Amino acid sequence: MDFDPVLLRAFVAVKETGGFTRAGLRLNLTQSAISHQIRRLEEQVGRPLLHRTTRHQTLTEDGEEFLRHAERILASLDALTQRFQPSPVSGVVRFGVPESFMGDRLPPLLCQFARAFPSVRLDISVTTYLDLRSMIEADELDLAVVLCMSGKKSELALRQTQFVWVAADTFDAPPHGSLPLALAPAQCVNRQVGLAALAKTPVEWHVVFTSPSHQGLRAAVLAGLGVTVLTRDDLEPGMKIVDGQYGLPSLPKINFTLVWGKSGQTLASREFAQMILNMPQPRRKSIRSRKA
Repeated sequence: MDFDPVLLRAFVAVKETGGFTRAGLRLNLTQSAISHQIRRLEEQVGRPLLHRTTRHQTLTEDGEEFLRHAERILASLDALTQRFQPSPVSGVVRFGVPESFMGDRLPPLLCQFARAFPSVRLDISVTTYLDLRSMIEADELDLAVVLCMSGKKSELALRQTQFVWVAADTFDAPPHGSLPLALAPAQCVNRQVGLAALAKTPVEWHVVFTSPSHQGLRAAVLAGLGVTVLTRDDLEPGMKIVDGQYGLPSLPKINFTLVWGKSGQTLASREFAQMILNMPQPRRKSIRSRKA
């Protein structure tokens, strides 16, 4: 037996408003039309659903049970309609993100957004933090996640993290000579923060490995080639924090910040930004910290 949702809505409206006239006003129908729909529903059910008096309509015992089912059916239909109705949001969202910010969470986020807003085309750039800042300034991106020591009022801090010196669990620095470093190219903020801190110390160092890729640096560090600068969120099993070891100085905290391009915020970019804000925070990784 298939129940017409129109009849179910009339029945629920009568219960919620307390009468045929008020239910008709809610559904933009006449009192007689509502009464006709309730009669059709009762004929289909084969049982009375309402006790009718001159002033009030109350539910029968069967009506009470039928109401619970009707409400669940209508809630499911409303959710289904909302999920698949055409979205008014359209256009292009040009989004920049460093690969270490979202990691494995980025593809599911993009799929979720594409399902929710099928008329929006995504243009995603994954690159270094400072490249993203320059792309924002050149109006090549609508929004981006960057690392920022102190944000502007127009920028939104997503979460704070801590820079740390990192090496492999098996790493041992040479007893004499300079400290080997594995770093990203000059434009990377991780490298700039690390070298700026080293410049205030007598530590001797040299770059033994350079890669723009987070995975490339990860492989170099885990192979024991040298020490690098990461955020605490980026540490993985097999790595250890070596702040204070080998004369290494402490490093600052920094914010992951959402910044907007010069073109301003479109409806599509605001929806995408809201989805980023609603993402759960990454789990803190349990990593050993070793200090001298």
